[in-house]
Amino acid sequence: MADMIISQLWIYPIKSIKGIAIEHAQLEKRGFQYDRRWMLVDSNNRFISQRLYPKLALIEPELADFGLSVRAPDMPVLIIPYPDQQIELYDEMEVICWDDQITAHHINTAIDNWFSEFLGIDCQLVYMPDSSLRPVDPEYAKNDDIASFSDGFPNLIISEASLDDLNRRVDIELTINRFRPNIVISGCEPYAEDTLGHFKVNQIEFFAVKPCSRCVITTVNPETGEKESREPLETLAKFRKKDRKVFFGQNLLHKLNFTSGNQIRVGDKLEIIHASEALTFD
Repeated sequence: MADMIISQLWIYPIKSIKGIAIEHAQLEKRGFQYDRRWMLVDSNNRFISQRLYPKLALIEPELADFGLSVRAPDMPVLIIPYPDQQIELYDEMEVICWDDQITAHHINTAIDNWFSEFLGIDCQLVYMPDSSLRPVDPEYAKNDDIASFSDGFPNLIISEASLDDLNRRVDIELTINRFRPNIVISGCEPYAEDTLGHFKVNQIEFFAVKPCSRCVITTVNPETGEKESREPLETLAKFRKKDRKVFFGQNLLHKLNFTSGNQIRVGDKLEIIHASEALTFD
């Protein structure tokens, strides 16, 4: 494990749309800066995702100086201003992300209309302000941890070796963006992330607290926005299944270190403090 390094970093500004590969990430209390701070909700103010709307995979964001630039096939470019610059302009509303009710800010109806037209459903775009605190499941929390609009944890880590091993077992080519990690590592054996336990990157402490159970989003082709098969879930179920769930990757918590600037970069090394035991599967 001594040679493990970060090979890729990803953020997903709007929950369940395409990610952005970045060279360095600024860590905040709830995760990487801008990661899943926006979310689309339906007419019941409940989050929507690729589970029901795989076409979300075709929406592509880009960070710009003036805001979030968003593109989708046959749609004009959409500019979403960074809400922290205009926070007083937005109305508050209560939204649902999984089992959590969260206070969010609605931006404007013109932005809603863009997403509604592309997806063919009535939806709204909301933003999580700094004042809205969403606690991590207390069963796993360590330091009053909070999350953004992620599925429940600030970050997700997967190794390149794990993806390579899975690709050797399936008859389609899987890319890392099917699994939506924030941190990708290299220089290790397949599934080394299972035993990361407590580790450091650039003096920032991380804790691998829960293996990530995978859902039908992994069956969506990120290039076409379509579900083409039951892979990789069928293959994962043969060797990564426990309690009727399949697992791939590790959810992370972290502890900020303000003397380090709280940044990590591609090429940074992982320093293992205390490894955890290997997972067992059915």
